[in-house]
Amino acid sequence: MTTVLPLVRGSSDSGAALRELYRDHAPALLRYAHWFTADRAAAEDAVQETFLRAWRHLPRLLDDGRPLRPWLRRVLRHVMIDADRTARAHREVLHDIVPVEGEVDAGYETLLDRGLLDVVLRELSPAHREVLVEVYYHDASAERVADRLGVPAGTVRSRLYYALRAVRSRLDECDDPANGHDRVVRRLPS
Repeated sequence: MTTVLPLVRGSSDSGAALRELYRDHAPALLRYAHWFTADRAAAEDAVQETFLRAWRHLPRLLDDGRPLRPWLRRVLRHVMIDADRTARAHREVLHDIVPVEGEVDAGYETLLDRGLLDVVLRELSPAHREVLVEVYYHDASAERVADRLGVPAGTVRSRLYYALRAVRSRLDECDDPANGHDRVVRRLPS
């Protein structure tokens, strides 16, 4: 594929230059992004952001004379890294994950149950919590979670088994009258 833009080099039409740049490099960049993200929409967003950055630097890129694809691929990689960091920084709040029945009139007890479940889920390891939330709250199959995490489906099932076992054990421990609910209520985050 061409690495410089001979038809528009020296031209002041940045739209034509960007269209040619997109035509020559977008399919390869999209495959590259999709290979890393396994999510077509996220890959398309990353490629779009890459070409937005290329448009901002277009005069410099056109005058440089070096191959453009390595620069575009490097920018794309940085865009995907930034998106991943942003996603990790904005983790889901577990209260938002637990569904709330709209017509239940349990009031305070429902709030305590949700708070207790939140405490128990936070005590799980991140790997176990992620699998449990994906399977039970997002209704994802073990195979789909395995594909997303890049682990075998058996690993997902194993993590789910141990996560459920830990949650049941912890809830049974909290439900034991000898332990009392007052201790659990005091541990709820404010």
